Amino acid sequence: MDILLLIIGLGLILAGANFLTDGSAALAQRFRVPEFIIGLTVVAVGTSTPELVVSVLSAIAGKSDVAIGNVVGSNIFNVFVILGVCALIRPLPLTAGNIRRDIPFGVIVSLLLLALAADSYVFKGAADRIGRIDGIVMLLLYGALMWYTIRTTKRPEATAPDAGAKPGMAGWLMAAMIVGGLAGLIFGGEMFLRSATEIARRLGISESVIAITLVAGGTSLPELASSLVSLFKGKADMALGNVIGSNIANILLILGLSATIHPLSMGGITVWDLLMVVLSSVLLFLAAFTFKRRAIDRWEGAIFLAIYVAYIGYLIR
Repeated sequence: MDILLLIIGLGLILAGANFLTDGSAALAQRFRVPEFIIGLTVVAVGTSTPELVVSVLSAIAGKSDVAIGNVVGSNIFNVFVILGVCALIRPLPLTAGNIRRDIPFGVIVSLLLLALAADSYVFKGAADRIGRIDGIVMLLLYGALMWYTIRTTKRPEATAPDAGAKPGMAGWLMAAMIVGGLAGLIFGGEMFLRSATEIARRLGISESVIAITLVAGGTSLPELASSLVSLFKGKADMALGNVIGSNIANILLILGLSATIHPLSMGGITVWDLLMVVLSSVLLFLAAFTFKRRAIDRWEGAIFLAIYVAYIGYLIR
């Protein structure tokens, strides 16, 4: 039964990703908004809904390590697996704005998470936790970053419509595609996650490893599906914006909201897990300068995937 639910959930995820990509592309064309910005905001926040639900409910239930582990694992998965797979399929071009603004934001935010969560490494005797004040600051910072990014991004000139974004698409249909696509991603992801987690428990895998691997990977399935569909539809900007936006939203919005509701302690999450988040954002930044080419190339995608496999091996050793 769990295997059947796994397959059904995957089907919902793929269908939802297709609707979300087409609806978002239509939205971008209608309002002449860069597809990267749509990926960074609408798609990123929408596909991060599973992480939001899991982390907030875990914080309310007092399971701080699950709340933090979900975000930490999702961010690692987003860069090393999602961008790794996308780059293997097709090299991902980077714009000057990505290199000067968007990716550095991701590095700064990951360093902020490390600084806020690893208090004992800065102050002797302090508890490793993200407090309510930290959470409020993170929420304010998220709002400021989104405002700055949108204000500093130029709108594209009006262009001829493409196959994925019809100019005559009605507003209600556009909204229905986006909402319906998100619903398919969220419910499909939840179904996939629940069945996969049950299978893992039967195999004797520990809860902490499940949180960082299966829970994080499962809640990142919407990002994976939407990024791959965007890539196959020739919208690499939307795929990249989805990953960068999701990682920023995971830390500042989701952990910020979770910590505001209930202070988060590290529990079984170690500083090495946090350093992996920092490493993923730093390697993404460095990838822009290899071989004097502004792109994440196939061999870099292979390295990303290899790093993730090594990390999972370290966790389950």
